[in-house]
Amino acid sequence: MAPTPLPLEQMPGVGGGGGGYLPAGQEGGPRINTMSMSVLIDFIIQRTYHELTVLAELLPRKTDMERKVEIYDYAARTRHLFTRLNALVKWGNSVSKVDKSSQIMSFLDKQNMLFVETADMLARMSRETLVRARLPNFHIPAAVEVLTTGTYNRLPTCIRERIVPADAITPAEKRQTLLRLNQVIQHRLVTGKLLPQMREFRIRNGRVTFEVKHEFSVALTVMGDNPSVPWRLLDIDILVEDKETGDGKSLVHPLQVNYIHQLIQARLVENPNALSEVYNCLHYFCQSLQLEVLYTQTLRLNYERLDDNNITVEEYVPGVKLTVSYWRDLKSELGYRLTVQSDPSEIGRPLAVVHVPSLGAKESAEVADRAVRSEHLSMERLIVHTVYIRSVSRLSDLKLEFQAFLKDVDFNLQGTPAILTVPVLSPCLRAEQIHITIDTHTGMFRCHVPKHLDCPITEEMQDCLNGDRSKLPALLSELRYWITHRRCDKTLQHLPATATETLPFLTPPEQELLQPGRHKIYVKLHRHPNIVLVVQLKEKTTMPNEMEYTFHLGFVAFQKDELDVIDDSAKQLVSVVAQSHSDIPKCYSKLMRLIEFDTFVATHGPGTEVDAEVSPHKRKSNGDLLAPPAKQQKTIFPAYFIPELAHVVAMCDEKIPFMNLAQTLSKHNIPHSGLQVEANATSLVLKILALPQPGKSTFANQQQQQQGAAAGTVENKPSGASGLPKIEPHVWDDLMRRVLSISVRSQTNKNSQVRIWVVEFVFYSTPLQSSHQKEQGSRRTVYLTYEQANHDFSKTVEDLLNDWSKIVYLYTLVHDFAEQLRNKRLSLCDMLVVKSYSYMNLLLGYGPKKEVSCNIYWSVQSHGFRLTFVGGMSAVNAHSMMRDQLAQHLNQQHSLTQIAQILHETYNPMSSIAKLPVLPFLGIPRPQVPVLSFCMLAQSPCLIRLTYQAVYCLELRFRANRLVSIRDGASSRFERNVVEEFTPIQGLKAFLSKYVDESAAYRGRAAHEDDNPLSPMGMEDNFGGPSSVTGVGAGGSSPFLGTGMRGPQSPRDSGLRFPAPHTPPSSSNPHTPASPHPSAGAGGGSGAQGHGNFNLTSPPAPHMPHPSPSGLMPSSPLNPQPSPHMVHSPGPNIYMQSHQDSPFTAMSPANNNWPGSPSMPRPSPRPGQSPEHKSTGGGAGGAVGADRGGSRGTLNRPWAGAVPTLLTHEALETLCRPSPHPNKDINVSDMSPLERFLGCVYMRRQLHRNIQSEESLTALNSTEPGVVLFKVDGLQCQVVLNQMHMQTLHLKISQLPPMPDKLPPTFQLSQDDLLVIEQYFDTRVAAPPYRPNSLHSICRLLNLPAQVLKDFVQIMRLELKPELGGDQLKWTVQMCMRMPPSAVPIVPSGNACVVLGRMKILFFLQITRIPYGAGMGVGKDWKDSPSLVLPIVYDIQTNVTQLAERTGQVTSPTMTAASTLLRRFAEFNAQQNQCTLFPAITDLLTSLQLATEMPQPPPNQSIGPPVGVGVGVGVGVGVGVGVGSSPNPMMPMQQLQPQQVGPQGPVGPGGYPQMGPNPSGPQ
Repeated sequence: MAPTPLPLEQMPGVGGGGGGYLPAGQEGGPRINTMSMSVLIDFIIQRTYHELTVLAELLPRKTDMERKVEIYDYAARTRHLFTRLNALVKWGNSVSKVDKSSQIMSFLDKQNMLFVETADMLARMSRETLVRARLPNFHIPAAVEVLTTGTYNRLPTCIRERIVPADAITPAEKRQTLLRLNQVIQHRLVTGKLLPQMREFRIRNGRVTFEVKHEFSVALTVMGDNPSVPWRLLDIDILVEDKETGDGKSLVHPLQVNYIHQLIQARLVENPNALSEVYNCLHYFCQSLQLEVLYTQTLRLNYERLDDNNITVEEYVPGVKLTVSYWRDLKSELGYRLTVQSDPSEIGRPLAVVHVPSLGAKESAEVADRAVRSEHLSMERLIVHTVYIRSVSRLSDLKLEFQAFLKDVDFNLQGTPAILTVPVLSPCLRAEQIHITIDTHTGMFRCHVPKHLDCPITEEMQDCLNGDRSKLPALLSELRYWITHRRCDKTLQHLPATATETLPFLTPPEQELLQPGRHKIYVKLHRHPNIVLVVQLKEKTTMPNEMEYTFHLGFVAFQKDELDVIDDSAKQLVSVVAQSHSDIPKCYSKLMRLIEFDTFVATHGPGTEVDAEVSPHKRKSNGDLLAPPAKQQKTIFPAYFIPELAHVVAMCDEKIPFMNLAQTLSKHNIPHSGLQVEANATSLVLKILALPQPGKSTFANQQQQQQGAAAGTVENKPSGASGLPKIEPHVWDDLMRRVLSISVRSQTNKNSQVRIWVVEFVFYSTPLQSSHQKEQGSRRTVYLTYEQANHDFSKTVEDLLNDWSKIVYLYTLVHDFAEQLRNKRLSLCDMLVVKSYSYMNLLLGYGPKKEVSCNIYWSVQSHGFRLTFVGGMSAVNAHSMMRDQLAQHLNQQHSLTQIAQILHETYNPMSSIAKLPVLPFLGIPRPQVPVLSFCMLAQSPCLIRLTYQAVYCLELRFRANRLVSIRDGASSRFERNVVEEFTPIQGLKAFLSKYVDESAAYRGRAAHEDDNPLSPMGMEDNFGGPSSVTGVGAGGSSPFLGTGMRGPQSPRDSGLRFPAPHTPPSSSNPHTPASPHPSAGAGGGSGAQGHGNFNLTSPPAPHMPHPSPSGLMPSSPLNPQPSPHMVHSPGPNIYMQSHQDSPFTAMSPANNNWPGSPSMPRPSPRPGQSPEHKSTGGGAGGAVGADRGGSRGTLNRPWAGAVPTLLTHEALETLCRPSPHPNKDINVSDMSPLERFLGCVYMRRQLHRNIQSEESLTALNSTEPGVVLFKVDGLQCQVVLNQMHMQTLHLKISQLPPMPDKLPPTFQLSQDDLLVIEQYFDTRVAAPPYRPNSLHSICRLLNLPAQVLKDFVQIMRLELKPELGGDQLKWTVQMCMRMPPSAVPIVPSGNACVVLGRMKILFFLQITRIPYGAGMGVGKDWKDSPSLVLPIVYDIQTNVTQLAERTGQVTSPTMTAASTLLRRFAEFNAQQNQCTLFPAITDLLTSLQLATEMPQPPPNQSIGPPVGVGVGVGVGVGVGVGVGSSPNPMMPMQQLQPQQVGPQGPVGPGGYPQMGPNPSGPQ
C-alpha cells in the first residue's frame, strides 16, 4: 500500500518558523501508522524467538506427529514472515520517491484544510459574533477637556466628597501644631512622676523618645492637650544585640514587638504611673533577653571551642540568673565561678556579676561594665577579663615569693595575658628572662625562656611552680649556669673556637676544677687542637645574678688507650703535638698542664685604658695629675656577649702561633725580639733581628744531614758543583746595611678566611733605580705571605729562608748590574729600561719602544734564575721560545749585562722569526696526520733550528752588528753525511743570496774572505756562534756534542785525524759527483804540500795564511774574543745523538787556498740526487783564478746551503714577514717569502718522488740543477723554480717529436691547450697551500689520452676564465685536485681525487651557483650561493660520463637531478668520434637547477625548454651559432676558443702570461 504522508510539522522546510500555517493543536502531533525498520526487525526477531521458546516448552508433551505438524507450521509461518520482511527491505530502496510524493500530498492537504478553516471562521464571525457588536458612545467633551487643559472639572460632587481627600494643611500650620504638641508633652513630663532610669529623653516633632542604654528605646505622644488624654505608644526599639551568635539579625520577632506594643498600650489607659509601667515591662523583657543571649553564647563556646573541663553552665534561671564555672582542673575549696544576675542594690536593678572566690568591688564592677553593660554583650569577654584579673592576682602572689630570695632584682608584671618576667642574670636580655604566665583554660602556671625554648630546666621549674616551691632557688641557679653556657656558645660563634661541657678523658683529672658539673666549660681552639681553655663559672655571693669568670689554659695530649705513652714535647709550654700515623685514632685526651690566667692582666694590654677612681673629696683642676685622661667612649656589648671570654680566646688564638713561630726561629738560630704589641695596640708583631746568609748550614740542613747520616745516605757535594751564585762579602754587607727591619704579623685573608703570616721587609732604597711610580721613595717594603693552616712552623721558617734566598741571589746580580748600568760607555741605558725592581723580581723593558718585558727571579725549586717574557701592547715577545737557554746562560755566567746585550741584539731577529706560522696542517705528507708548518727549536741563546713540515731544517745563528747567519740544518757540521731526520734544501744558497746586503755582510768577514771561502764548519765557528755566548771559544762550537765530550776540532785530539779520501777524476761518470776533498797527488799552494793529512773539521790554526774573521768584530756577548779551546754547548742534543761516535770530516766547497784542496766542485750529500755536474774551471789553476762572481754557479747545488749566509736583521724581517704572492693571479692570503720558497722546494721534491714511483712517468736527465724533467705520453714536462724570486714553480710542456719507428699520434694538443695546462699548474697546483696530493692528480691527468685530456683542458680553461662560458651558464666549475671533506666519501679526505683504473676516470668537480641577475648588470653576491661537490666517472671505452653513486647512500635532490641530467645526456647525445666529457659537464652547468628554485627566463629569450645540447653556452664555448638554440641537436660541441687565453694579458715572471683571479666566486 501507499506510505502514509508525513504530517505538516515534520516535513522539511516546515516547522518552527512555518508553524503558523498549521491549525492550533496540530503542530507537534506524532506520525500516524509509521514504524522504524529497526524496530520492525526487532519485533520480528523477538516474535520468532518467543514462538520458538514456546514451541520448545510445549512439544515434549505432544505426540510425534503433532510435534512435526507444529514444527512445520512454525517453519512455514516464520518463512512467510521473513519473506515479507525481505520484500519490504527491497522495496525500501525506492521508498524515497514514494515518501517524497506522500509528503507533497500531505502538504497540499494541510493547505487545503487551512483555506477551508479560514472561510469557516470568517463566516462564523459575520453570522454570530459581529451581529451584536456595537461601538461605545464616547464622551467627547470630557476627552477634549482632559487632553487640552490637563484637568477635569465636571466630576460629580458625591464622588468628589467620598473619594477625593481634603486638602492638606500648610507647612506653617504643621509647624505650629507640632510646636504646640511639644509643649503639651513637656508639661505632662514635668507635672508627672518620672523614674531615674528614664531621665534621658528627647522631645521632637510632637513625640518624646525614652532610651535606656543597652536595653530599649520607646517613643510616646499624646492626642490632645487634655490631662485626661492617655499616652499613646508610637514605637518600640529593642537595643539588646548578639554580635557573636546573632549573625546580624534582630533578636525579637516583629510579632513579638506588636504584642508588647499592644500590651503596654492597654496598660497605659487610665494608669496614673503610665511611664513607670512602660519601663518595668520593657526592662524585665530586656534583662531576660540579655541572660538568654549570655546563656546561648556559653553553650556555643562549650560546644565549639571549649570542653566541660574548661567552662560549664552550673545554673540558669531564665530572667533571673546565670552561673558559669571555670578552671575546674585547678584544685580549690570553693572553685572558680561567676554569676550574672540583677543587682538588688541599685535602683534600676541592672545586671551584675558575682565572683566566687570574691574579687574586689572595683574589679567586679570593671568586669560587669566591660562584658555586660556594654554594646558588645559577650560571655567570652566576660570570662577572658575575669581570667585576666585572676591571673594578675596569682602572679602578684608569686612575685612576692620570688622577692623573698632574689634581692634587688627588677621584676616585671605586665601584658595581656599577664606575664611575670624574672631576670636570671645581670645584665639580662628580656628574651633570656623567665616568662611566667597562667594558662587561661586550666589556670596552671606556665614558664619558658624565649631565647632558649629547648631549655630542659623549664619543665622542672614549671612543675615546681604548680607544686612544691621549695626547690625553686636551686632550679634558678641551675638555669643561670645553663644560660651562661649558651652565652659562651653565642660569644664563640664567630671565633675559631668551640665550647663543650665535657672532654673525653680516659682517667678523670684530679683537679677540683675539672670535676663533673655545670661550674665550668671547655673551649677548644680550632687552630690549636692541643690547647684547651677552661672557663670557671661562679655566682657572686653578694649578687647571685652576676657571674664571675676565671680562665685556665690547659695543654692536652691525645692517646688511644692507657698504655699509650705521651711524648715529652707535649709537656712544654707551647708546642704543636702532631698525631702520628696510626690505624687506631687517638680520641682520648689527657691533661698535661693547667695554667691559670689573671683575668685583669689577660683582658688589659699595653693599649688598654683603665678607669682611674678619683676620691670624691678631691677637687680636680686643670693641672691635677689625678685627673683621668680623656678616654674613648666605652663599647657597650649586648647582654649575651661575654667580652672577657672573647678577648681571652682571641688572645690565645693569636698569640699561640707567634709563640710557636718564635720557638721555631730559635731552633733555626735566627735571633728575634720576641712577641710585641705595636704602637696604638694595632696588632701583634714579631721582630726578626737578622737572617742567615743563604747556602750556609741551618738547623733544617743540620737535621737533614743528621737523618741522612743515621740512614747512611749522606751525599758529598763539592762546593763548585752546586752552581749557586757566589755572594761576595761587600755585596752581603751592602744588603745588610739596606735591611731596616723584618717584621712578622698575622692577618686573615678576606676571601678565603684563612690565617696567613705576613712578613714585612723594609729596605732603604735600592741600588737600581726603576721607572715604576711606586718605587721612587727611599723606603722600600717587601711583603711575603705564608699560610698557617698546616701548623708546620718549620716549613714556614724554611719558606721564609727560601724567599730570603731569592732576595739575596737576585741582589748579587743587581749589585753588579747597577754599576755597569751607570757606565755610559756600555750604553746599557739605550738598550733597556728597568721597569721595576722589588727585591724579589727584576722587570726589564727592552725593544724599540721598551714595551716588551723580561722578568728575572730566583727559583728555589730549580736552584737557579728563571726568566719570564711578556709582550707589549703592539708587539709580542718572541724570546719565550728560548727562555730555558737564556736562563741556563744566566745561571752559568751570572751576568745581567750579557743577558741585556743578548736580549737587545736578538730582539729583532726573534720578532721576525715569530711571524712565521706554527699552525699544524693536514695533508702533509699523510692526510690524517697533522704536521707543523714551522717549528722553532732553540739550541742556545744565539742558535735556533727552524724546521719546515718536519722535512727541512734551517740553522740560524745571531751575530753581532745586526747580522744573522743561515745555513741548511740538514747538513752535518761534523761529517759528510746529512742528518737522518731532514733533507737538504736545494737552492737555499741562491734564495738567501737575493736578500744579502753586501755592504752589511762585509762588516762580518775578513777582507780576503771572498778569495778564501771557509769550510762549513769554519764558517760556523768563526763568526761567534752560541759557544761564544756560553763560554765556548770561537774556534769550535757544536750544540750536538755530549756533556763532558771534547770537540773533535781540538788540536789535542789526534785520534780523529784521518787522511783525506781519494776521489775519482772529474772525467768519470757524470752522474757520480766529484768530491772536493784533497788527494795525495793534488797540486795546490805551497802550503798545501806540508799538510796532506790536515783535518778539515778543525778550526784554522794560527799558522794558516788567513786569520779568523771574528777578529774584525767588536767584543760582545754575541761575539766575544775567541778561545783556543772548545767545550760542550748547553743546547739540547736533539738531532745529532746518533752521530757522536762517527769520524768528523769536512764538507767544504772547492777552495784552492785550503791546504791540499783541489779545484773540484762540492759533491751532493746524497749520491744520485744531484743533477749532472759541469765544471766551471779548467783544473786547479782555473779554480785559483776564479773570482767571486764565477762561484755563483754553485749556488743551486744541494750542498751549497751548508755554507752559512750572512743576512741583516732587515733582510730577515723581509724574509719572514707575510707579503702578497708574486703572482697576482694567485688569490691567497699573505705568506712569507721563506714559506713560499720552502713550499716550492717541497713540492718539487714530492714531484721528483712521484716520477720515480709512477710507472707512467719517465724521468729525464737535466743539465740544470733544480730542474725536474720528465715525459709522459708524448709530452715533455719541465718544472722549474722562478729564478727571479724563487717563490713560485712553473711548468713548461712541449710536444715530443714522433719516434722514427712509430706512427705519429692521431691527436695532439694545441699550443694553447698546453699553455692552459701550464697556467693551471702555476695557479692551482703549485700554489699555496702546498699539498703534494695535488701533484698526484695533475700527473694522472697528464697521463690520460689526448682526446680525454683535451676535455679536461677545456674544464681548466673554463675554471680559469669563467666569463668564457657566457651568460647561459648557471654554475661555475672548479676541478678538485684533493678530496674535499664535504664530498661523497669515495676517496679519503685530502688524498688525490683523480683516480684511474679499468679504463675509467674518477674525478671531482665543485660547482657553485651563479647568482640570478648577474647577466643583467646586477652585481654578483656569492655570499649565500650554494655549492656542490660532484663525483664524476668517465668511461673511456663507452665514452659515457655519469655521476658516481654508492649503493644504499641517501643523496640530496640536487645530486639526483645532476645524475639524471648526465644519464639523459649519455642517452640522447652519444657521440662515437668525440669525447663526451666536456659537453656533458657543459650541459650540466647549463641545465642543473636547485630543487627550491623556479626556472628563470634568460634575458632576451622566450621562455621554453632548451633545444639541443649547446643551448646557452654562448660565445667562447661555441655551438656553431651565437646565443640561442642549436639547429642540430646532435652537432658536436666546439672547443673553447684559444684566443680567449692568450698572451694578450700581462706577462708574468719567466715569460708566462698572468691569469687574473677567478671572478665567479670562491675557489
